[in-house]
Amino acid sequence: MKKYNSKINKIRSFALSLIFIGFVIMYGAIFFKNNQILVLIFMTIGLLCIIGSTAVYGWIGLLSTKAVQVVCPECGKWTKVLGRVDICMYCNEPLTLDPALEGKEFNQEYNKN
Repeated sequence: MKKYNSKINKIRSFALSLIFIGFVIMYGAIFFKNNQILVLIFMTIGLLCIIGSTAVYGWIGLLSTKAVQVVCPECGKWTKVLGRVDICMYCNEPLTLDPALEGKEFNQEYNKN
């Protein structure tokens, strides 16, 4: 079975990886310190990655405030559900808000309908 994560955690992980990618790109400029144009390009691309990460964090923060909060039946903790189906942030229990999907095999494709 494929390992699933909650949508909010996936987007937060993507934003965090953008920060690290930006720093790595900026540190890559050290190898071209004799060529100021390449240093400027690497620094600009790294900065754009970090600014993009800030935008993604802001977007997921706004999206998170609109998400439906439910109590997970498995672990009893409050978690947020985006879409028709999602996974608990803590115990990875499949959750759904659609009564027609209750008891069916978990599939993220249900969110596309």
